[in-house]
Amino acid sequence: MTELTIPDSLLIKKYIGGNEEALSKLINRHKSRIYGFIYSKIKEKDLANDIFQDTFVKVIKTLKSNSYKEEEKFVSWVMRISHNLIMDHFRKVKRMPIQRDTDDFSIFSILSDNSLNVENKIIIDQLQIDLKKLIEELDDDQKEILKMRIYCNMSFKEIAEEKEISINTALGRMRYALNNLRKIIEKNKIVLT
Repeated sequence: MTELTIPDSLLIKKYIGGNEEALSKLINRHKSRIYGFIYSKIKEKDLANDIFQDTFVKVIKTLKSNSYKEEEKFVSWVMRISHNLIMDHFRKVKRMPIQRDTDDFSIFSILSDNSLNVENKIIIDQLQIDLKKLIEELDDDQKEILKMRIYCNMSFKEIAEEKEISINTALGRMRYALNNLRKIIEKNKIVLT
């Protein structure tokens, strides 16, 4: 097994077992993608570096405390950690970043309000909680693609590579996820505003 073919899960086990070099390999393997994601949201080099470092501090703490659950791919988990840190940053400076919309679904565009008062922040926080609950009702394949696309800001090409599926399959699963999400919303007569 060459260094490039060692699965992330094996590197994680080695790191938890005391091999510090395994973590370096994991970071080097995914750093450009994770840093690129952070920088695309932050647009400030020093702050992006800080969030990148904070992301891996959280990763290390979780791995060292044996709290990591290998339910999904390592990189998706790290991307979610970095996304949460980015959101924390924007909450601190009282503004939210503009989220990328898809042609099919624009519910996330409401999160780009730069003048959030306390009431709007509570509404948006509740909306995010409600939306996450709705997403959990989707089939696992659809749910994972939707989360990778929306929360991790991954391209369909990146999703296809990560999931080892074709781009068309990734696009199809996203389309089904959005359609099924709409059906769930309509069936339950949910108003997301």
